[in-house]
Amino acid sequence: MDNHDRRNKILDIIQSSDLPVSASSLSKDMGVSRQIIVGDVALLRAEGNDILSTPRGYVAAPKETNVTRRIAVNHSAEDTQAELYTLVDEGCTVEDVIVEHPIYGQLIGGLRISSRYDVDEFIRKSKEENATPLSALTEGIHLHTISAKTEEQIDRAIDKLKKMGILL
Repeated sequence: MDNHDRRNKILDIIQSSDLPVSASSLSKDMGVSRQIIVGDVALLRAEGNDILSTPRGYVAAPKETNVTRRIAVNHSAEDTQAELYTLVDEGCTVEDVIVEHPIYGQLIGGLRISSRYDVDEFIRKSKEENATPLSALTEGIHLHTISAKTEEQIDRAIDKLKKMGILL
């Protein structure tokens, strides 16, 4: 299989999967290194394909017409699980986390967290990798892009974050 065919197959797999697809699993399927897959995905993105990276793997950007809103929050790392549970319990998907870096400007980490299972996996992987959250760069202040089927779902989630003292 040549490079072009491999990239087309990668794109087909990502777009047809309901779950995130890891670079490691793609590398096994394609018989190439994980780094080759990462490069292929970068080239697919450069061609205009909307592929998101999440902690659990690659996903195709959603095509549904959800409502999105960006929120500003401030909390400690210990409150991350409670914040994320609050958002997903109201039917929201946490698309990303955004922080302002003094040198690099805006740093965005893709999340695509939409269930308690996703939250638990995110927390587990963070602990397993001893990873520091991006919000540690800004003393807990960060943004999230959140999406939901309705404005009401987002409004309910925001109200709960306010009551928790997390929303800025």
